[in-house]
Amino acid sequence: MPLTLDWSQISLRLGLTVLAGLIIGINRGEHGRPAGMRTTLLVCLAASLSMIAANRLLNTTGKAANSFVVMDPMRLPLGVLSGMGFIGAGAILRKDNLVLGVTTAATLWFTTVMGICFGSGQLGLGGAALGLAVATLWWLKYVEAAINQDIRATLSMTIARDGPSEQDVREAITHGGCKIIAWGVSYADQGESVELLGEIQRRVRAGETEPPAFVEQLGRHPLVRRLKWHPQGISSSGQSQQSAIPGTPIAISPPKNK
Repeated sequence: MPLTLDWSQISLRLGLTVLAGLIIGINRGEHGRPAGMRTTLLVCLAASLSMIAANRLLNTTGKAANSFVVMDPMRLPLGVLSGMGFIGAGAILRKDNLVLGVTTAATLWFTTVMGICFGSGQLGLGGAALGLAVATLWWLKYVEAAINQDIRATLSMTIARDGPSEQDVREAITHGGCKIIAWGVSYADQGESVELLGEIQRRVRAGETEPPAFVEQLGRHPLVRRLKWHPQGISSSGQSQQSAIPGTPIAISPPKNK
């Protein structure tokens, strides 16, 4: 960083900082993330301003013969990076076993470092960082969409005594391309009904929310009294009802005999 900094350089650094913060903020805003355009811009500006202030203080550092004070201007950006951790933690939300906002928190942290680059006069490095951020946030999502991922769901069933056996249910799950992670069995009404509870893992394309075919097949069995399929991130303690909306809990009841 140069020892002297005029207002033309300050204006250039701040202008590039605003542009970079707005570009990253547009991506977060269009995806409805809690940290949108204004938050991202303010974070980037705070980091840039801290480096500009540190740059302007460079020619005042040192130790005079009659002074015991030593100024360290680089503590300014260090404090901004430390404080950024609190904002990033506030952007992360946890709902049951589903964690949201991690990408937004990482984006805020990255934007802070990018602002430091622009504020310190490393315009080429800041521009390269902006290009990498655009490629990561806009283009890499298409690569993620093409990759299969493992998701988990909870399956709970109540079966009458003469209904499908536990082994039949396990085979239906396995033949449906799913893997049983955990399994529990309990008996009720003096053995008249069996309650099954399992944690199921399946590999699907990114964004796929439809339940596997065996869920509806088992649910429509006349001796299956109750069946609930809770995808990852949906509380199994909430009241469920039959729904056609993808991603919502599904409760299937057998048809009544007329």
